Amino acid sequence: MDSPNFIEGTATLCFILALAQTFMSKRFQHWSRSYPGSSKRHLFLHSMGEVEVAFGAWACIFLLLYTLAKGGEGVTRYLGGLHFTEPAFVLAIMLISSTRPVLVLAEKGIRSLAGSLPFKKPLAYYATALTAGPLLGSFITEPAAMAVTALLLKRHFFEGKVQPKLLYATTGLLFVNISIGGTLTPFAAPPILMVAGKWDWDLGFMLAHFGWKGALACLVSTAIVTFQFRKEILRLSPPPRAGEAKRVPPWLTGLHLVFLAGTVAAGQHLPVFAVLLLAFLALVKLTEEHQSPLLVKNAALVALFLAGLVVLGAPQRWWLEPILLDLADLTLFLGAAALTAFTDNAALTYLGSQVPGLTASSKYALVAGSVVGGGLTVIANAPNPVGYGILKDVFGKEGISPLGLFLAALPPTLVAAVCFWFL
Repeated sequence: MDSPNFIEGTATLCFILALAQTFMSKRFQHWSRSYPGSSKRHLFLHSMGEVEVAFGAWACIFLLLYTLAKGGEGVTRYLGGLHFTEPAFVLAIMLISSTRPVLVLAEKGIRSLAGSLPFKKPLAYYATALTAGPLLGSFITEPAAMAVTALLLKRHFFEGKVQPKLLYATTGLLFVNISIGGTLTPFAAPPILMVAGKWDWDLGFMLAHFGWKGALACLVSTAIVTFQFRKEILRLSPPPRAGEAKRVPPWLTGLHLVFLAGTVAAGQHLPVFAVLLLAFLALVKLTEEHQSPLLVKNAALVALFLAGLVVLGAPQRWWLEPILLDLADLTLFLGAAALTAFTDNAALTYLGSQVPGLTASSKYALVAGSVVGGGLTVIANAPNPVGYGILKDVFGKEGISPLGLFLAALPPTLVAAVCFWFL
C-alpha cells in the first residue's frame, strides 16, 4: 500500500471523521434537547445529529483545507473532475415521488393488491405493504418507497398501542426489504446508482443478477414475520379506506407519472432532468390544492449526503484498491455486509467503483453484500433515516434502540444473504 499524499490523507481523515459523526448522531440529538428549540446551540447540535449532514459538512471542511493548500484554482479543477449527476438525480426523483398524486396512487395499488389476497384484511395489508412497498422502490427510488411504506404502516397499524416486539420486527424487516427491494433497476437504490453507470449495469443486468433475488428475499422474510406475529396483527385495527385519493384528478396523476418516467429516462443527463424538475415544480405550484408538502428536507439531505460521498470518496483509492483486490469473493461479500452496518452502503460501493481492475464476480460480491447489510442500522442505507424519522415516535421517548433494530433486522438479513449468494 502506497503512502497517501497530502490531499489523499486529508480526504481520508475527513471521511473517517464523517463516519465517526454518524455513529454519534443519536448523542448529538440528545445534546440538542438540552437547549431551547430556537437557540443556535439546539439548531447546530440537531443539524449535526442528522446522519446525512455528516458527509456534507466534512466534505465542505475538506474543500476548505484543499483551498488553503492548493488555492482556488486547484479546488476548482478538483471539483470539475467529479460527477454530481447521481446526487442531483436522487434529489429530483425524491421530490417528484413525494407528491400526493404519486403517494395516493401507490397506496391505492397496495390496497388493491392486498384485497386480492385470500387472507384477512389486516394480514393481507401488512404483508402487501412490506413487500410491494419496498419493491416499488425500484421505480420511485428507495427513499421515496421508504417514506410511502413507513407512512402507511404508521397510519394503519401503529397509531395505537403495539407490542415492542412487533414494532421492532416490522421496522427491521422494512429496512432490510427497502435495501434489497430497490435492486430491480439500476437507478433506484443509492448503492447501485453510484456504480451502475460506471460498470454498465443496465436494467436487464439488474433483473437477471439482483432483482429476482431481492424480490424472493422480500417475500420469504415478510411471510415469516407475518406468520410469526399473525395474532398481534389481527388485533390491530383494519386499515381505513383512503379518502384522499378522490381529491386527486386522474389527469394530474398521469402528468406526475410522465414527469417521473421522463426523469428516470434522462437519469444520466443532468441538464435534461434539471429542466424537467423545474417544469414539475411549476406544475406543483399551479396545482397546490391537490398537493401535499414536498419532502424537500429529506430529498435535500439525501442529495447532500451523496454529494459529500462524491467529494470525499474520490481520493480513497490509495488504501481501498489493495484491500479489495486481495479479497476472495465470499470474504468480500461478507465483509461488505458487515461493514455496511457501520457505514452507508452507498459509500462502500462508491469507494469500490474507484478501484480499477475488479473482476465481475468481485463487483457483484461488493454490491450484493452492501445491499444485504443495508437494514442492520440506521446509517447502513440512505433511506433508513427517512423511515427512522417517520416511525421513531411510535417507539416512545427513547426512540428506536440501535441494538433492538440490529437484532430485529438480523433474521431477514440472513434470508437475503442466502438468496443473493447461493441462488
